[in-house]
Amino acid sequence: MRAHEAGALHGDIGNRGPAWLRTPDDVNALVPQLWPRNVTRGADGALTVAGLGVRDIAAEFGTPVYVLDEDDLRSRCRDFQAAFPDEDIYYAGKAFLCRAVVRMIAEEGMFLDVCSGGELAVALAGGMPPERIGFHGNNKSVAELTRALDVGVGRIIVDSFHEIDRLTALARERGVRPRVLIRVTVGVEAHTHEFIATAHEDQKFGFSLAGGAALSAALRVLDEGVLELRGLHSHIGSQIFDTSGFEVSARRVLALQAQIRDARGVELPELDLGGGFGIAYTSQDDPAAPHDLAKRLRKIVDSECAAERLATPHLSIEPGRAIVGPAVFTLYEVGTVKDVDGIRTYVSVDGGMSDNIRTALYDASYSATLASRGSVAGPMLARVVGKHCESGDIVVKDEFLPADVQPGDLVAVPGTGAYCRSMASNYNHVPRPGVVAVRNGRARLIVRPETEEDLLALDVG
Repeated sequence: MRAHEAGALHGDIGNRGPAWLRTPDDVNALVPQLWPRNVTRGADGALTVAGLGVRDIAAEFGTPVYVLDEDDLRSRCRDFQAAFPDEDIYYAGKAFLCRAVVRMIAEEGMFLDVCSGGELAVALAGGMPPERIGFHGNNKSVAELTRALDVGVGRIIVDSFHEIDRLTALARERGVRPRVLIRVTVGVEAHTHEFIATAHEDQKFGFSLAGGAALSAALRVLDEGVLELRGLHSHIGSQIFDTSGFEVSARRVLALQAQIRDARGVELPELDLGGGFGIAYTSQDDPAAPHDLAKRLRKIVDSECAAERLATPHLSIEPGRAIVGPAVFTLYEVGTVKDVDGIRTYVSVDGGMSDNIRTALYDASYSATLASRGSVAGPMLARVVGKHCESGDIVVKDEFLPADVQPGDLVAVPGTGAYCRSMASNYNHVPRPGVVAVRNGRARLIVRPETEEDLLALDVG
């Protein structure tokens, strides 16, 4: 491993690299952009969140546990609302969804995007008004579409000709006219991991723009007249920092909008540019603030609409990771510490790839810090690993931790609000952790941890 790579991954040391790590204060410091806004170190060096110490959280709820700073999440909702006051902001529920989070985002005036019948069920159970729900997915079943129509979901993003036919038949049977958007695959190569780039041509989502399928889909919906075509939708991927991909996407989608106008004399009133806005997982990441994103996206859309002589459509976006990702950290307990021939030190914690698959799946980078106390020891290069029977069970690939880390210490990993609990598994029959929301010095369980009884309840023998 190159030296600058180790420094780039640290959750505490900023961008200055390992050569800067000379004192215990260096390795105990926190980089604010990586942590929920209400996380600090107390006088004893232990982390607190919203006034509550992590040792108290671990004592009451056990570890591993996802810790949500509720006011942080709410403040990020408000930041997007302030930056996009005239647009619709759909929280992308796939990042993390539970009834408590649904209530939080609903109270903050957000819309909600779901992509399965299960997410729709949670959205409804959490009290989200159906008309503020959008329904995504490349293979929605008849049962899922039926429920969406019956409860009055606000919009459905159609993804295939089969879905158009299926939804048209269901709507005709019920005498309803659901609002739909056409998901367009624009051929943009987003600068992100292959598995989370969603707008290049060779993938499962949407209607191809280059091959003409997107135009054909829009014309079919308009000509049949059963579904109400509100607009076009484009989503180019996830964990994106460079807005140039959004510029290319908007240009191509709005060119399609002009083609539809020219073919049928209809200007579609809405445009959804998707989400995928990146967050800081390490000190090397530099995400844009919501108001900067808003300024850039509006400029892109206004420019392209002027070029195509189109009225500016009503915009919507779908941030998920950018709202919940930084608002959560995972708290682990150290079980073993093992030096491997001076190469690196392995710090094993009581979770792993079952509560955070992203490192193994996407080669994602995370940071970590000693959370239960301060330390006067110097830094050591460590790898934070889990307890699963896989050599790839890595939580944090490389991190500087105090050299006196020992069994029983608590380690916290920030930025785990998105795609950690929602992608968690029971690999090795390990129960999934719970989720605790903290506000004003008080913690409450919003998703209880699984037990062995839960695992056995589904095993019918």
